[in-house]
Amino acid sequence: MNIPITDLYKSSFIKAVILANKKLFLYINNELTLEDLNYSQQIGFGGDKTLNIDLIAENIFIKYLEIFGNIYSEECGRLSNDKKFDIIIDPLDGSDNFSSNLPYYGTSVALVYKNETIAGFVCNLVSGVLTYKAFDDDIKKEYFYENRDNLIVSSTKKIGIFERAYSYPEICTKLRHEKLKFRSPGAVALSLCDAKNYDFVLFAGNIREFDILASLYICNELFLYKTEKFVLISENKQKFFQIKEIIKNN
Repeated sequence: MNIPITDLYKSSFIKAVILANKKLFLYINNELTLEDLNYSQQIGFGGDKTLNIDLIAENIFIKYLEIFGNIYSEECGRLSNDKKFDIIIDPLDGSDNFSSNLPYYGTSVALVYKNETIAGFVCNLVSGVLTYKAFDDDIKKEYFYENRDNLIVSSTKKIGIFERAYSYPEICTKLRHEKLKFRSPGAVALSLCDAKNYDFVLFAGNIREFDILASLYICNELFLYKTEKFVLISENKQKFFQIKEIIKNN
């Protein structure tokens, strides 16, 4: 695809996404108040109740990114429609986890041109690690904690991830019969983004752009199965087809 984009735009966009995520990371760690955890009067565009921290996070991303394209966020919906690029944002992936002090939540940003994702960024706000792939370059990481420049990840995969497993007890039973262990941590973008760390990642239910676009771009070299109801990603070919067989008739 011939994309009208300059090297300056690329580098500036990457820098802006990194800065926005770092700003939010520092806010959560240094400035968070109890009021931030209360519900606002607003219902998000995605249909969920909106926490004040959701709006704070969204405003940070809008401030840093609106010059680069049309913002389309889970909370505010679409802002403007006169730019060449769309920026799809989940400003706080795993809001319920965040408000319940469950340490698994983050952010997701995807840059889209003519319905094709050309950059994806997913930040784990607990570990302080931003994983991204932009403009067909290699996957890279940015570390927000000082003196941390790598992650040690075992090559032995012991579990899978099944997001929203609670809604699909029959599939849970089939996975158990196949001796496929899994967890359901509750932050879809984070889980999909880190698919290489697990046996598989399965997401079932209402699939929204905010949840998946960035992560699917980051993981586009893995095995992928996507329908209106399911997203399945795995590095393991055998496990991929085993689980695909389980879910295809559901």
